[in-house]
Amino acid sequence: MIKVGIIGSTGYAGQELVRILLQHPDAEIVWYGSRSYIDKKYSDIFGNMFQLVDDVCLGENMDELADKADVIFTATPQGLCSSIINEDILSKTKVIDLSADFRIKDVETYEKWYGIEHKSPEFIDEAVYGLCEINRDDIKKARLIANPGCYPTCSTLSIYPMAKEGLIDMNTVIIDAKSGASGAGRGAKTANLYCEVNESIKAYGVASHRHTPEIEEQLSYASGEKVLINFTPHLVPMNRGILATSYATLKEKVTYDDVKKVYDKYYKDEYFVRVLEKDVCPETRWVEGSNFVDVNFKIDERTNRIIMMGAIDNVVKGAAGQAVQNMNIMFGLDENTGLKLVPMFP
Repeated sequence: MIKVGIIGSTGYAGQELVRILLQHPDAEIVWYGSRSYIDKKYSDIFGNMFQLVDDVCLGENMDELADKADVIFTATPQGLCSSIINEDILSKTKVIDLSADFRIKDVETYEKWYGIEHKSPEFIDEAVYGLCEINRDDIKKARLIANPGCYPTCSTLSIYPMAKEGLIDMNTVIIDAKSGASGAGRGAKTANLYCEVNESIKAYGVASHRHTPEIEEQLSYASGEKVLINFTPHLVPMNRGILATSYATLKEKVTYDDVKKVYDKYYKDEYFVRVLEKDVCPETRWVEGSNFVDVNFKIDERTNRIIMMGAIDNVVKGAAGQAVQNMNIMFGLDENTGLKLVPMFP
């Protein structure tokens, strides 16, 4: 049985980790960490956990937790994990960080986009970017995982086959993405109040969203060239879900069957990536509550461009579900252990 500690268990991603791990056959949660609710009963914070979790919330003492857990999930704001992690901790336990602290390999880029000083740059090179379908072999050997962001997960997996095969002009990539309100986290913010969000849609972080360099870095690795993109996220009035619609110019004339073979080459054996049938567009409602990524594409012959689409649940595959998928790989389990979550509808 894998002993699990969660720091940040009372945020949206942390609570989703609890929900998934409670029904994981090979995991036991030994630490419900929280800065805001220390000594409060977990089920008093989340009523859905009544009679399922009797534990009280503990603090963020990662040094103490490292002696008790085989793996620690840090579902915390940027900067926290990097400020408390050290070699002693990593010598005792594995760490899966759901923040951006170790996703970007260039320290200056991280500090520029996130506006904070990186407290432990010595671990950046070691950290493995935990996009499971792409970095599986490195994840198996890792002791520190940088769990990808929600927008980068959806965007990268949608575009990756085309970038990897060199079929698109990477200088023309434009990503238009929509996310539910849970993507902003559980903290109280006026802009995310019901009356501010409902019956409206808005772009935010235009030309400045901090997931931009993460997506660019991953697409650069895939294509073998430096990539700059236009990425525009939007907030839509729903709880969960991300829909990413990406555009790029084709380098050569291709048919539907040509491109379908490319996607199948990379994803036909991937349990969590579902390449949809021809002309079926991904929808967030068909992945909600699951760890699936639904992807598809459409060739626009008139403009010689391709539209690449993807949908995920931002709290599951975009955060907690992918983190558990990483844990499964690290401990030699089947990737879908505890993650055979049928999408919820309605």
